Amino acid sequence: MKSLRLLLFTLSLVILTAASVPGFTTTALAEPASGKTYQIGTDITFPPFEYQDASGDFVGIDMDLMEAIAKDQNFKFEIKPLGFNAAVQALESNQVDGVIAGMSITDERKQKFDFSDSYFDSGVVMAVRSDQDAVSSYEDLRGKKVAVKTGTEGYSFAESISNQYGFTIVPFDDSVQMYEDVKTGNSLACFDDYPVLAYGVKQDNGLKLVNEDQKELGGSYGFAVSKGKNTELMEKFNTGLANLRASGEYDQILEKYIGENAEVAAKQGRLELIIDSLPSLLSGLGKTLLYTIISLFFACIVGLIFGFMKVGRNKWLRGIATVFVDVFRGIPLIVLAFFIYFGIPQAFDFTMPLFLGAVLTLTLNAGAYVTEIIRGGIQSVDHGQMEAARSLGVPYRKAMIKIIIPQAIRIMIPSFINQFVITLKDTSILSVIGLVELTQSGKIVIARTFASFDIWLVVALMYLIVITILTKIANRMERKISHG
Repeated sequence: MKSLRLLLFTLSLVILTAASVPGFTTTALAEPASGKTYQIGTDITFPPFEYQDASGDFVGIDMDLMEAIAKDQNFKFEIKPLGFNAAVQALESNQVDGVIAGMSITDERKQKFDFSDSYFDSGVVMAVRSDQDAVSSYEDLRGKKVAVKTGTEGYSFAESISNQYGFTIVPFDDSVQMYEDVKTGNSLACFDDYPVLAYGVKQDNGLKLVNEDQKELGGSYGFAVSKGKNTELMEKFNTGLANLRASGEYDQILEKYIGENAEVAAKQGRLELIIDSLPSLLSGLGKTLLYTIISLFFACIVGLIFGFMKVGRNKWLRGIATVFVDVFRGIPLIVLAFFIYFGIPQAFDFTMPLFLGAVLTLTLNAGAYVTEIIRGGIQSVDHGQMEAARSLGVPYRKAMIKIIIPQAIRIMIPSFINQFVITLKDTSILSVIGLVELTQSGKIVIARTFASFDIWLVVALMYLIVITILTKIANRMERKISHG
């Protein structure tokens, strides 16, 4: 019990600490104004258009444009840092009112979304590792692998020439993963939007551009809303954009991030980088623990209900509990997350809070496993004890409560701790629907710093420390039970 109290105190301290540091909140609000607050989805791992700075603020060309347009048109907005693919799906399922994420205007996307006037004309370039001198043209890619980011102009262009030049496409969900694949030598080159790659090279991301002056024509970026919806927001965006162009503020924003005098991040030592990144990572760890604890609380309630149904005498209830376990243990967590957060709201036309979607996903998944833990714990108690209690005239329910369950709980405690560990690790999967937990916090920091090794090492150590504590407690409880 002392170990358990120490664990609960430690977890509470981490959560409270994370809640108090900058960047714990995952939204940014424009200046107060009258009327509706619009929910805007974005991808904050796409510098220089959108990323999170060391202070935890959302910055970049898109973020500054959105802020300036909101101020010009007097409306409020809230940023939802979902990631590009999740942001697009959130817009399809009406989870957000609009998306600004360096999103190219294409004929295919026009079938589902309404786009604003173009606010940036892009282009596609190729990059290789900074010490790679063997690539000077697309012909040098023959028989090699090329990394691309899904949903981008770079992906579309690479796909259009892959057969001609005989290379294999390797898709990634964000730019940092794509760059790392090239830096590690798994892929020879990558294609990406010119301003994004040029910004990364300028920030010393370990790559260099190939034939920078010969960039391919790319698409235009636009702000998107669902087809036929939020026309007022679209009109405000277009009007505000026109006003920014006329006043010169638009050019100032571009100059700030991609002009000749654009700021270059100061070089940081390894220790300084880690210290500066700790607030964001602690915030992510706090959310990981918070979502884990809340989800397991409800999972235990669900598990108790279905667990007793599985060991009950009613065959219909046993059948229902069996179906519940089979369904939610059989569906991969990532598929369940997509279905709950994107599929259900789209089918029934309502908005689901991210918190609810994440907790519901983890609860149903963990609940199925908790059901089996409870069933196994109860059935592991010698059946002769129930028979003895019944022979003495003790009712079935009272025998379960007074005799069987107390023994089963002792057996189940280590398994509950193990399930806590599993659920804690499973929260990292929910970054696909926009949950900014520890893993996603690491991705966001890396998008700004390009320091993959250092940040992933810290993230791994954070997981390792928490999980080791939980494992030690589980082992200690198991020893006490076996000797008790």
